[in-house]
Amino acid sequence: MQATLSTAPNRAMGFLLFIAGMGGLLYGIDVGIIAGALPYLESTASVAWKLTAQQLGFIVAAVLLGSVLSSLFAGALADLVGRRAAMVLAGALFTLSIPLIALADGYLPLMLGRLLQGISGGLIGVVVPLYLAECLHARHRGRGAALFQLLLTIGLVAAALIGLFQAQTVDAATAAAQSLAEAQRAAAVFAAKDHAWRSIFWVCLVPGLVFTLGGLLLSESPRWLARKGRTAQARAALLRTRPAAEAEAELRDIELALSPAATANAGAGDRLLSRRYVLPFLLACLVLALTQATGINSILAYVVTILNQAGLPGATANMADVALKVLNAVMTVVAVVLVDRKGRKFLMMLGTGGIVVALLAAGLLFRSVEGEQADISAMLQARAQGDSLVLRLDPATLQALGGTSGEGAPMQLSLAYSYGPFTNVQSRRSDDPALPELRLAREDTVQADSVIGAFFRRLHLNPFADPAEGASAPLRIEQAHLSAVPPATHGWQVALAICLFVASFAVGPGVCVWLALSELMPNRIRSNGMSVALLINQFVSTVIAAVFLPTVGQYGYATLFFYGAGCALLYFLTATFLLPETKGKTLEEIDAHFSR
Repeated sequence: MQATLSTAPNRAMGFLLFIAGMGGLLYGIDVGIIAGALPYLESTASVAWKLTAQQLGFIVAAVLLGSVLSSLFAGALADLVGRRAAMVLAGALFTLSIPLIALADGYLPLMLGRLLQGISGGLIGVVVPLYLAECLHARHRGRGAALFQLLLTIGLVAAALIGLFQAQTVDAATAAAQSLAEAQRAAAVFAAKDHAWRSIFWVCLVPGLVFTLGGLLLSESPRWLARKGRTAQARAALLRTRPAAEAEAELRDIELALSPAATANAGAGDRLLSRRYVLPFLLACLVLALTQATGINSILAYVVTILNQAGLPGATANMADVALKVLNAVMTVVAVVLVDRKGRKFLMMLGTGGIVVALLAAGLLFRSVEGEQADISAMLQARAQGDSLVLRLDPATLQALGGTSGEGAPMQLSLAYSYGPFTNVQSRRSDDPALPELRLAREDTVQADSVIGAFFRRLHLNPFADPAEGASAPLRIEQAHLSAVPPATHGWQVALAICLFVASFAVGPGVCVWLALSELMPNRIRSNGMSVALLINQFVSTVIAAVFLPTVGQYGYATLFFYGAGCALLYFLTATFLLPETKGKTLEEIDAHFSR
């Protein structure tokens, strides 16, 4: 009987950590799954649904936008319905998003599914850490936070492995189609790519169901129950994961903190922007904004596309993606081991310094090949017939444009064009087995008017382009660059630079940013301050993901990497001169530091 009593809390604790860890897994899948799917989505949906580069950017950024939206109400929702119910809702939304995406037959259902994934991820990112903090004993809290972050990185690895498997399937289908006629070969490759990106999302249904159903079996947060006056249920929740003596002692502490005397002592001066809290609050917001300004989420989402452009072929780029995600998980374990030994400040300085070096190296590598691009804008403008242009990178066309013939090195074309205020970018490689034609047409670029656009135009505040202005504007080739596909050695050099970036991020900001957020925020403002800081974090990430493809089309990859290096340098200076060392200090000591 005694053995049963002693093992029951351990089993309940293990189950709680497992389900919370599944939340981290889903969060990682949310961020990472698009990396493997994007190359196939781009080459099929852009043809079948006429998606523009901006729309593809929105599809990538939709997860981050959904996180921004849910961050606005995640804390309030968790307070209203409880932590467990909010977690179950997050899992249900993720599960619902999978069939919406995998069965999508156009832009809107795909966008809606990605938004639901983002809303789910935003809820998970706020509610699961809150649930862990309120349910775990102090001696287990660090392990719980570390497990959430570790499972997040494992989610990125799982997403990369799924993408690699589908990449190998596409490569096999492409090889089998080589003996077919050109039209049949193109159709077979198109079907394989379309099946690949849909299958990538279908596989993600299983962890969503596990998290949702597992959440129904969890107990509610004892602190939320006590705040609602449900003391008996709070005691029962504590007894599931603690011995009786510890549960009773902790319940007394919870009730004391909720007593009228303690509440009165909080006073009206404990507002978010009161003088004693404004410095740690603003510092936490700056740290979270700079974390995303390095471009970590966008680089992880577009890494297969980046490595393809750097010179690595399809399946090889996916293998490099898997290696990156595994490296991220391994270095996260290293950070968890070191964070209480070396301190938060040391790891943040080490990590941000490594990020600066890595992004500068990647930018210089891309600048070396982008500097050799031939500008063929005038030639393509002359080839335009009326307001459209159709082009294929066959040997004859390449020779006419000043490139090599089909017997030479493969070539790639990057093109930015516009119809009045409506812009788009496209790219093609001459070694694409399907060799799809590059088609510029007004109907594929000038988007139809929307209710939102019409509403803002009536207010003379419209931030969107007016379709009437693009209806009669001529086709204008803004930029067109033709260059040889970089050699595989260049691609591996870029991959190494990105490896250094990912390793540095995992050792420094990857783990320390969440500790900094919880440790810098005093108890009285932690829930509201955490929501605002996470909102800023997701907003910056969303903006970078949305402008990634259009910016690359206009200015090249080097520009984005140099921008990230600049933000990382500012991050390094912040960690060096503004961030206090919080290792071994109580929350009250950290609060006193800022009060002085």
